[in-house]
Amino acid sequence: MSCRRFFSIPVLSVILVMGLVYYVTLFVFIDDWVGLRSSAGKLNALIFTSLASLCIFSLSICVLLDPGRVPSSYAPDVENSSWSGSNNGAEARKCDKCFAYKPLRTHHCRVCRRCVLKMDHHCVWINNCVGYANYKAFFLLVFYATVACIYSTVLLVCCVFKNGESYAGNVPLKTFMVSCGVFIIGLSITLGTLLGWHIYLIAHNMTTIEHYDSKRALWLAGKSGQSYRHQFDLGVYKNITSVLGSNIIKWLCPTFTRNTEDGINFSASRDS
Repeated sequence: MSCRRFFSIPVLSVILVMGLVYYVTLFVFIDDWVGLRSSAGKLNALIFTSLASLCIFSLSICVLLDPGRVPSSYAPDVENSSWSGSNNGAEARKCDKCFAYKPLRTHHCRVCRRCVLKMDHHCVWINNCVGYANYKAFFLLVFYATVACIYSTVLLVCCVFKNGESYAGNVPLKTFMVSCGVFIIGLSITLGTLLGWHIYLIAHNMTTIEHYDSKRALWLAGKSGQSYRHQFDLGVYKNITSVLGSNIIKWLCPTFTRNTEDGINFSASRDS
């Protein structure tokens, strides 16, 4: 773990936005709607604070946790090298930058300057790669942030409906509320789109890199008159448990859930 990753402009920007949305939601939207001291106000404040806390917790894990490092002792299983999709076998899975063997689904990150297990992408907003060990935390960060933004939008609408007339006569306040609405709704749409994308990837047991690689494989299969199925697609439920864990109760917990996969060996559809 490295706390230094927090000290980057993108990560600090994310924390700043979280703090801004939290402050505006509690001390403007909820307070103007029902009042923070009322029972409804306290309940809404508690719910939103819980969501904000889960966002911060998930972000911390994403930033601090190593996404997955290839063991120095790793050596490929030559007998199983056909999974590399190349006639060169094990040699095809050798990183030309690290000059070391890399397991299936492992890719070299130019920013981190090393290979990452089951790499999805390098995310500037967490100043870290998203890979085998922190993908669940990243997914839940997006999930909780989306829910929080939608919740904040609903509170904004409730606030405007109740106090719309008073806002109309106050130009600065009206401008502020409109600006907040545009910002939070835009954030909700952006995060919601990202969440939908990763739900799709999880349902198909793909990483972002594998999705774009599969497009070419799908085209080649169609050209030769064959059908194509992603080799790690085990079915929706098994795909979900491979990321979120087998215990449904812990699906919404950002901490890494260990399962039968170790980041090096993965079940394939032909084995299921």
